[in-house]
Amino acid sequence: MTDPIKTRPEAEISVIVPCRNEKSYIESALISIINQGGVDGTFEILVADGMSDDGTRTVLENIADRDSRIRVIDNPGKIVSTGLNAAIKAAKGEIIIRMDCHTEYAKDYIAQCMDALTQTGADNVGGPALTLAKSYMGVANTLAYHSPFSVGGAKFHDPDYEGYVDTVTYGCWKKTTLLKIDLFDEELVRNQDDELNLRIRRAGGKIWQTPKIRSWYYPRSSLKALFKQYMQYGYWKVRVIQKHKLPASFRHLIPGGFVVTLLILAVLSLFIQPAAWAFAVLLACYAIASFGASLITCRQPIHWQYLPVMPLVFGCYHFGYGIGFLRGVFDFVILRRRGTRSFSTLTRAGKP
Repeated sequence: MTDPIKTRPEAEISVIVPCRNEKSYIESALISIINQGGVDGTFEILVADGMSDDGTRTVLENIADRDSRIRVIDNPGKIVSTGLNAAIKAAKGEIIIRMDCHTEYAKDYIAQCMDALTQTGADNVGGPALTLAKSYMGVANTLAYHSPFSVGGAKFHDPDYEGYVDTVTYGCWKKTTLLKIDLFDEELVRNQDDELNLRIRRAGGKIWQTPKIRSWYYPRSSLKALFKQYMQYGYWKVRVIQKHKLPASFRHLIPGGFVVTLLILAVLSLFIQPAAWAFAVLLACYAIASFGASLITCRQPIHWQYLPVMPLVFGCYHFGYGIGFLRGVFDFVILRRRGTRSFSTLTRAGKP
């Protein structure tokens, strides 16, 4: 499937940015993209606006008036996948680089993407999922975000890993690669990037991660927002598995299996005493594991202040994802629905 580009200087670049109601973030994001260095020639920036109604469009038009590289296009579908596809179709570049609003980028982000795509011949390249936060809960979420206990050892959460992976943050592709696999799945509100990478790999393509490609994502800054975010991840993961018949990784099944086991034992405990003991033991084992992982995560003296909330943060990851997964099974598999409104409205990261 791989069709390596010839040399980096010959490739024209289109940066695509999906957004909706990002008045507080869009200007700083675009400035960081405009100021990218080490890029041979010019590049265009396509912002797919999901019909924003908070003043974002005015900010976009003002910036576009000052820099001719920026083009604003409509995204009437209002979700990330439809916005990405609209931008890809309108892109003039041979190379597509996705960048988002809730992220800060190293000044050589685009240059490193181009180098990795050229040198590896991979079908998609990107960097690890790095995080940036200043609030108490935001930092606690950041610590958990890089813990194997919360994310199951996913390589894109490892800031130092370099090599082939299942998925990467954002992405950089040849436009022909995206067209060959029919772009992003516009049914998916969440997990559209994971699903696209799954199709790339099952078509024989390769995905490469390098820590040289650096960006810092603003994580959720409250337990409520984090719980809802991972409920949505779990919910839409069911639809991805349903479409492809198999999960991309076994770790995607664990939170749902854990939650459904607790629910079954809780119901059985009303009638069978051993079930009550099994429920208590399983919950106690989870609590011990969570506390142990919290100690490891907060082992540096500077991080001890986050120890009291770390088990709650881990719980948001696991129970949020697990409950969302079970709701997805109920909606997509049992009721044959196409998704419910409460799981289709994106949560926002809030202030870092």
